[in-house]
Amino acid sequence: MQIRQKNMLSIVKNCVLFSVVCLYIATPISLKRISRCPSACSCSKESIICFGSSYVPRIIPNDINSLSIVNGSFSEIKETMFAHMPSLQLLLLNSNSVMTIRDDAFSGLPHLEYLSLANNKLKALPRDSFIDLDSLIELDLRGNAFECDCRAKWLMMWLKSTNATVSDVICAGPKDMKDKRLNDMASLHNECISTDFIHHQSVPSESLSVDTFSYKNDVYVAIAAPNTESCMVLQWDHIEMNFRTYDNITGQSIVGCKSVIIQNQVFVIVAQLFGGSHIYKFDEDQSRFSKFQDIEVSKISKPNDIEAFQISGEWFFVIADSSKAGLSTLYKWNDKGFYSYQSLHEWFRDTDAEFVDLDGKSHLILASRSQVPVIYQWSRNAQTFALQGEIPNMEDVVAVKTFRVKEDLYLAMTRYIGDSKVLRWSGKQFMEIQSLPSRGAMILQPFSFKERHYLALGSDFTFSQIYLWDADKKLFERFKEVYIMAPRSFTVVSTDRRDFIFSSSFKGNTQIFEHIIIDLSL
Repeated sequence: MQIRQKNMLSIVKNCVLFSVVCLYIATPISLKRISRCPSACSCSKESIICFGSSYVPRIIPNDINSLSIVNGSFSEIKETMFAHMPSLQLLLLNSNSVMTIRDDAFSGLPHLEYLSLANNKLKALPRDSFIDLDSLIELDLRGNAFECDCRAKWLMMWLKSTNATVSDVICAGPKDMKDKRLNDMASLHNECISTDFIHHQSVPSESLSVDTFSYKNDVYVAIAAPNTESCMVLQWDHIEMNFRTYDNITGQSIVGCKSVIIQNQVFVIVAQLFGGSHIYKFDEDQSRFSKFQDIEVSKISKPNDIEAFQISGEWFFVIADSSKAGLSTLYKWNDKGFYSYQSLHEWFRDTDAEFVDLDGKSHLILASRSQVPVIYQWSRNAQTFALQGEIPNMEDVVAVKTFRVKEDLYLAMTRYIGDSKVLRWSGKQFMEIQSLPSRGAMILQPFSFKERHYLALGSDFTFSQIYLWDADKKLFERFKEVYIMAPRSFTVVSTDRRDFIFSSSFKGNTQIFEHIIIDLSL
């Protein structure tokens, strides 16, 4: 009996001891959680509230769903700073000294519904700061000095697409944006887009001119290469994403290759210094160009430029003759070929021809090394061009090109000696608006990409300059320098949603540059 009592007592003692041990083990866990709560904070099982903290608490409990830090003195929110609290539903960081938020600062918070960043010192937020917050219901950004420049573009777009309720985002700058609501802005596109020209490809041949045409969903380029006595035809390769050799039209001292598409047939007009000039037609069966016609050139001694155009649905082209003994000549299509139609003025060494519509009437401008440019107007009654006038004070013009900016018509006049000029049509005459230093220039070529207007000024003596149109000043500003040996033409070629500029070179390889868009908000 005594033995049984001792055994029972031993069992009771062991049970009591086990209970005490369990209590001893369990109690410090709770005490440990409370003891790790920072001195500036009050903590409960599900929330933490801190006042005047100099850092973000690194507390580990996974079940915390509310964190508030107010009047703190920390300046940065680092990457994945709250990822150790995946259950957070409310994160309040008001009235601290936060100046910088790093990328992915709010990653790892799939349940966050309320985020308050009010009354800090934020000027910008990293792109896609809230992209991982799928549960976000409310965001407070009041009381920050946001710069509504390119860095804010993504935020502006996000404000228009999010389902969360977001406080007003008031701009503190730039000056022209001060006190405006970012929430109300339609676009920051113009302020956040820049462009550049990057080298894409070289064609191992010197050249004088480049022309482009499209046929049956393919893009082609015809390059006049006198040194190789050929008109090289390149085709855009949609797979390799470059321009590859397609055909080669041979000749003698070829100075110009001009494409014309008539009744779904492709012709290339080839002007030569020797051996006459010819027209080639694309043969689909052989996938190459074959000679179609000799051009009557008894009055052409030294072709320098070819310009093709339509008047009232009829096709014409003109060859500008730069010799003293030649005549610039107009040719017309008659369904069987082109024939000599009209001789223009003689003895003037014409260097360039440009067709232009002035107030609904067809005109032809001829530039010359021996006189100022002259303007011909098409007579509907006589069905010929008649001399109308001249562009005064523009001696020694080697090339003339037209372009439009919105409704305004302009001329780019290239001068080898002296300054090249930009002129605007006033409704009665062309008026000079800008002068560009251009010693050694043989081409001042206007071109446009995506509503951005450029001028390429090629020089034989120094770097070529690309100018960009300033819509406010209505003038061209210097944009970029490119090095091309003795450039003779700049030609736009667009394909597969990509834009290129071909630069012919009289002393080096033909260069191809790609026009790219740079998003400054990235």
